[in-house]
Amino acid sequence: MIFQLGGALIDGCVLAALSKEDAYGYALTQRVRSAMDVSESTLYPVLRRMQKEGYLTAYDQNYQGRNRRYYSMTSTGWDRYRQIAREWIEYRARVEEILLEGTYDDQTSLS
Repeated sequence: MIFQLGGALIDGCVLAALSKEDAYGYALTQRVRSAMDVSESTLYPVLRRMQKEGYLTAYDQNYQGRNRRYYSMTSTGWDRYRQIAREWIEYRARVEEILLEGTYDDQTSLS
């Protein structure tokens, strides 16, 4: 994708993925990757920062003799998720209004 990924967008995708269920780092990376190009080396510092900001908590759970670090949203994380989602809806509507106005009609295909 050619669009730059901002911190709020990455945060929003992490929080959206965690809104469904707690997840360990690798699984969370895979979920976020389905929406944007992000590596584990990018995501782990984001997760640590989000913990420090109070949006996430982490806990370890044994899996086949190894510990997995799971992440869970806090109530502050839920508030942040709702805020980002509202702002995304507004932003997307403004971009679509400009991007798709005038040049797109039945004779022009965007595909």
